[in-house]
Amino acid sequence: MLVIVSDLHLNDGTVGTRLDPGAMELLGDRLCDLAYRASWRADGSYQPIERIDLLLLGDVLDLIHSRRWLSGTARPWQDMKSPSVVDTVGGIVDDILKTNVDAIRHLRSLATEGLVTVPLAASGPASLRDEMPVAIRTHMMVGSCDWPLHLAGAQYDLIRHKVAHHLGLANQHNKPFPHEACESEELHEAVRRHRVLARHGDVFDPLAFADGRDQCGLADAIGIELICKFVMQVEAELAGELSPAAMQILRELDQVQPVLLAPAWLEGQLERTVPQLSTRMAIKRMWDNQVDQLLQLEIVHQRNHWSPIDLIEGLAASLKFSKRDSHDWTGRTLRWLASLRGAENCSYAGHALAETDFRNRRARHIVYGHTHQHECIPLDASHADGYVLNQTYFNTGSWRRTYSPTKVIAGHQEFIAADTCTLLAFYQADERSGRPYEIWSGTLAPCLQSFNPAGAQPADARATGSAPIRMPHSMRTSAAMASSIGY
Repeated sequence: MLVIVSDLHLNDGTVGTRLDPGAMELLGDRLCDLAYRASWRADGSYQPIERIDLLLLGDVLDLIHSRRWLSGTARPWQDMKSPSVVDTVGGIVDDILKTNVDAIRHLRSLATEGLVTVPLAASGPASLRDEMPVAIRTHMMVGSCDWPLHLAGAQYDLIRHKVAHHLGLANQHNKPFPHEACESEELHEAVRRHRVLARHGDVFDPLAFADGRDQCGLADAIGIELICKFVMQVEAELAGELSPAAMQILRELDQVQPVLLAPAWLEGQLERTVPQLSTRMAIKRMWDNQVDQLLQLEIVHQRNHWSPIDLIEGLAASLKFSKRDSHDWTGRTLRWLASLRGAENCSYAGHALAETDFRNRRARHIVYGHTHQHECIPLDASHADGYVLNQTYFNTGSWRRTYSPTKVIAGHQEFIAADTCTLLAFYQADERSGRPYEIWSGTLAPCLQSFNPAGAQPADARATGSAPIRMPHSMRTSAAMASSIGY
C-alpha cells in the first residue's frame, strides 16, 4: 500500500499557524484502518499486509515563511552555499523541530515504534486478536517551501540528517532529498509498483519554480519580503491600534491560496476588524510600499527579463491596493495567473494529460500537490481485450487552513476558510479486495466570529482570539475517537 499526503507546512511559528499535533494522531488512526482494510483480498480472504510506503509529497517543512530571514541579510535567492544562508536554513529547521515537537514525534513513531498494526487473523473478538505491526517506510520529497533540502553538499547533509532522524524518514541524508521520484531508487520503485506518478506540482507554477529546484522562485521573495515583512511592520507600528483578533487574523495572511489573492483577502478582513478608516488606510499604504520594494528586487527584474509576460506589471496589478480592480480584483488576478501558466483555470489536471507516463499508460494515477485544493478528476478510460484501464488525476490538497475566494462578488471579494486534511491510498495486486485507490478528506469549518462594527469584540471572542487553531477531527483524542465508534 502506498499512502500520499502533502503540504503539511510545519513552520517555526513566526508566521501563520502551526499544525496541531492531533493531525498526526489522526493520520496514524487512518493508517491503521487502511492497513486492516487493505489486508482483505480480492478472493475474500484475509492476508495481513506487511508494509506501507508513506510519501510526504513536498512542502512538509516550511523553510521560507520565517522571520528569521529578516534578522540578517541572508536570502534564499543568494548563494545557497554561503555560511549565512546555510546557518539561516539550519536555524529555521531547528526552530521547526522544536516548535512542532509533538506532531513530529508522532509522525516519527509511525515508522519507528510500530504504531500501525493489523490483526494476524480476521476472526475472533477484536479484543482477543493478536496484532502484528506493519512496517512504515516514510519517504519525503521536496516542494516549493522545503526545496533547500534538495541542495547537495556536506552543509545540507547535516541538516538533512537532523530532519530524517526527527521525522523517521527512509531518505538517505547524505543525498539531496528528491524532487522527482526517480531521484530515489526505493521511492521510484514504490510508486511504479502502484502505477503512480507523483510530483509536488511546483514545476507548473511560474512563481514558485524557475529553471531548476536548486534555486528559489518569486514566491519565496513574496513570502519573505512582502508577507513576513508586512506583518512585522504592522506589529511594530500599529499593534496598539489593533485588537488581538485583528492581529491574529493578519498572521494568517500566508494561508491565502494562491498567495496573490492575499491583498483581496486582507481588504475584507480590515473592513470587519479595523473600524478606524485612517488605520485601514495606513495598513494599505504599508502593504503597497512593501509591494513597491518587492518589485525593485533584482530577482524580480531577472525573472521579468526571462518571462514573455510582463511580470512586474502583472504583480503590481495583482498585489497593490492602488491598482486594484474594484469590480473583480480576484477574478482578474486568477486569470492572470492562469495566463502565466498557459492554462484555462487554476487546476493542474491539464498538466497531467501531458505527462509521459500518462500518455504511454504506464501510470494509472497522476498525483500532484502544491495548490492546496484537493481534486479527483477522471482523465481517460481505455478498453482492450476485456481489460479496462482507468487513469485519474489527484491533487493531495493540504493539511493546513486555507482561505478560498467565494464565487459571489459584491464590492470586494469574500473568502471562506476551511481546515482540511486529505490522504490518498493506492493499492497493489489484490489488496483492498482488488480496488486500486481510496481517498480520505476531512474538512472542518472554523468557528464563526461576529465582528462589532464599532470595533468592540464580544467578551468570548476577545478571550479566544489568540487560541490555537486545531485541525479537523483532532479536537478529540484518539482514545475518545475509538470509544465513540466501538473499537
